[in-house]
Amino acid sequence: PLLVQLFLLFFGLPQFDILLPAFLCGVLGLGIYSGAYVSEIVRGAIQSIDKGQMEAARSLGMSSGKAMRTIILPQAIVRMIPPLGNEFIALIKNSALVSLLTIADLMHEGQKIISVSYRSLEVYIAVALVYLVLTSLTSMALQRVEKHLRADKATQFIFDN
Repeated sequence: PLLVQLFLLFFGLPQFDILLPAFLCGVLGLGIYSGAYVSEIVRGAIQSIDKGQMEAARSLGMSSGKAMRTIILPQAIVRMIPPLGNEFIALIKNSALVSLLTIADLMHEGQKIISVSYRSLEVYIAVALVYLVLTSLTSMALQRVEKHLRADKATQFIFDN
């Protein structure tokens, strides 16, 4: 889990005399966590392209690299967009966990306001609304990208190049 990874970086590494700033631990933790998912999304999208595409490109005399760049990846990118969008939205929401490492993110600032005002419900609703706006805007932007990269446009892109 992401929380365990963040705690291992922030509290575990000092046991080995490796002291990293909280911000760096947060960035590393989120990066490692998200990187694992993104790599699987990319691998899965590439493997989802029919093997006949590579065989056809190779039979036309293309090198493996050129076939990957011009035939396989353009098709795979179209298939990557929805799960990458989901991962990006999940990353926005998971960023709230870095507040446990004393990083001044949205949740941390909300907790500071609560400690002064004692109005936790209102503050948490405001924080939730900010996250809702962030994820909604991201979702709308991703829908526009998906619409722009529909399969019919992707195949047109492939044949135009």
